This record gives sequence, structure tokens and C-alpha cells, in this order.
Amino acid sequence: MAGVTRMPAPLPADALLRHRDGHHARVTYVELFFDLVYVFAVTQVSHLLLHHLDALGALQTLIVWFAVWLGWQYTCWASNWFDPDKPAIRGLMFTMMLLAMLMAAAIPEAFGERALVFAGSYVAIQFGRTVYLRWLLRGGHALAPNYSRMVGWLGIAAVFWIAGALAPSLPWRMGLWIVAILCEYGSPMFGFALPGLGRSRTAEWTIEGGHLAERCQLFVIVALGETLLASGATLADSTQWRPDVLSALAATFFGTLALWWLYFGTSSDAATRRITHSDDPGRLGAQFHYVHAILVAGIIVNAVGNDLVLAHPHGHPEAGQIGALLAGPAIYLLGSAVYKRVVYGRWPRSHLLAALLLVVIAPWASRFELLTLGWFTTVLLAMTGLWEMRAARTHAPPTRA
Repeated sequence: MAGVTRMPAPLPADALLRHRDGHHARVTYVELFFDLVYVFAVTQVSHLLLHHLDALGALQTLIVWFAVWLGWQYTCWASNWFDPDKPAIRGLMFTMMLLAMLMAAAIPEAFGERALVFAGSYVAIQFGRTVYLRWLLRGGHALAPNYSRMVGWLGIAAVFWIAGALAPSLPWRMGLWIVAILCEYGSPMFGFALPGLGRSRTAEWTIEGGHLAERCQLFVIVALGETLLASGATLADSTQWRPDVLSALAATFFGTLALWWLYFGTSSDAATRRITHSDDPGRLGAQFHYVHAILVAGIIVNAVGNDLVLAHPHGHPEAGQIGALLAGPAIYLLGSAVYKRVVYGRWPRSHLLAALLLVVIAPWASRFELLTLGWFTTVLLAMTGLWEMRAARTHAPPTRA
């Protein structure tokens, strides 16, 4: 009819998906830009633990960390399926960046007066992104049933996030948020199964394995970079650069270098080949994300230990400080051990023995200065890396899952 302006037809869902030609899909500049917000988020998580070095603070930090990680993880899967260079997806990524920045800024008071800001921003990221992508998939695309199930589970989790933010007491808030995390972290394990909607199967998750492995590797770089930034900032705030302070800097720097070596020097390339040639890359990709939540948590706790060593090199640690100094490397070693089990099909004895040694030394750790403990963990991580590098030469990863 004349004079009537017709709305343009929506793009088909296939036009918004990544083009797959059998080659390793590159990580786009949009994704790299998106990850910059998570440098700030990781810093906020580590500072939360640094200022609450007790059992309650550790549990609160764990809850916040899972929120940060799950928000990034689900976005990572979305950008593996959808092309971030398409305007409809790029706009979504930029919107989530803003929401993630707001969520991260609320972390110091997430269990206080900014609980609703923290939970609301997080729900907007998780539930809002999934509803939007499900809307883009209207018309019977193969991914649509999976996203319908995701909408259901993230909607259930959203109820617990908001209810927790509105809860009148701290125990209720923490309890409700733990239930929400279990919904989001656990539901992929059984394919987001819901009555009437069935369940998804990992074989249906047609991911680009090399891209997903690279995204995980880049997040490890983000966390390690935050560790170095924190050490540099602590040194810059020091009024006197005495020999002991410079020794502490060396211990923290080489300790961070050892963490990098254990990951990138012994397994990252093999991991990319493993997931790329897997018969079920969806299942292996899910395992990668579960494992990296532990790995990056270890880096964050290790960063807190670095701050303590730099700030008080001659201090004798209290219980909470011992926990940060020894638990950070131990968590990382255990996460790395599981990672190598996924990649190589074997448990690395070097990691398990080093983690056991950290547990054994814990009862006597208060007798040593923080600087001494800092050097001890650094040397232990370096020796573990050396052992593992030699072992990795004789163990090739299997090419089939």
C-alpha cells in the first residue's frame, strides 16, 4: 500500500552465526575488548579476599568469583556460536561490557548495600543475553532448543539471585546465591534438562574447539596480567625500595612466571590440538571451562599472597595469610593437574606431590617470614614446571575424546 513503510525483514539466524570453514576461528577484536572489563573484575575479586582473609571472606569471594566466571563463560560460548563482528552481536557484547563493569564495581559491597546492583547487573548479563539470543534464533534453528533450555535454567537462577539480594540477613543471601550458582554451573552437566523441553547433548554443541581453547588461554593471561599489575602497584606505593622489598618483587614476579610456564609452557598447544581433533568438542569444551574456573581461582588467590609478601616481607603470617600464600599455588596446581588429565589422559605426579608438600608445610608456616614463604612457593612452582616440561615431551595428547 502506498505511503506505508515496511519494516525490514529480520536477518536469518544463520547470518549471525560464525562462518565455519574448517580452519581455526580467530578471536575477534570485539572479544578482546570485552575481556578488558574482566581485568577490572578479577582485580575486584582479589581485593575482596585481601580485605577479608577469613573463612567467611573466602566463601564470599568464592561466590563472587563464580558469578564473574559464569558471566564470562556463557558469553564465551555465545561468541563461539555467534559472530561478534555482526552489528546485532557486537551491540550485545558492548552492552554486557557495561553491565559487567557495573557488576564488578559493586563487588566490594556485594554482600552489603550494593547487593541488588551486583545481582541485578549479573542477571541482566546472563538472563538478558540468553533471552536476546533465543529471540534471534526464532524460526526453528538447530540451536534454538538448547537456548530455550538455557533460558529456563538461567531464569530459575535469576529468581535466586534477586531473592538473595533482597534477603534480610547475610546467611540467607549467601545461601540463595549458592543455589543460583549451582543452577548455572551444574545445569550444563545434564544438558539443561527441563520437563517438556528435553535435554541438550554435547554432540549437538557444534563449537569451534580451537577458538574456545584460545579464549580460555586468553582469560588466563588476563588473570596473570592482573597479578603483575597488583605487584607493580604495591611496589609503587612502597615508600622505600629496600633490598628486602626488591627481593619480594623478584619472588612474586618469578612466581607469576612459573604459573605462566606451568600452563603455556607445558600444555596450551597440546590442549588446542586435543579439543580441535576431539570427536565430541562440546563435551571437552565444557570440561575446559569447569577446569579453568579452578585454575584462575588459584591465580587470584596467589595474587593476594603476592600482595602480602610485598607489603610485609618480614612479617610472620597469621592463619588467613598462610591460607592465601599456600592455598593459591595449591589450588592452581590441582586445577592444572585436572587440566592435564583432560589433555593428556594422565595425572601429573609433579603437580600432586607439590600440592601435597604445600599442605604438609602449612602447620609450620607461621614460623617463617612472608618473604621466605614467597620464595618457597616460587621455587616449588618452578621445579614443578621443570619436571612437567620434561614429562610432557614423552606424553602426546590423545587425538580422540
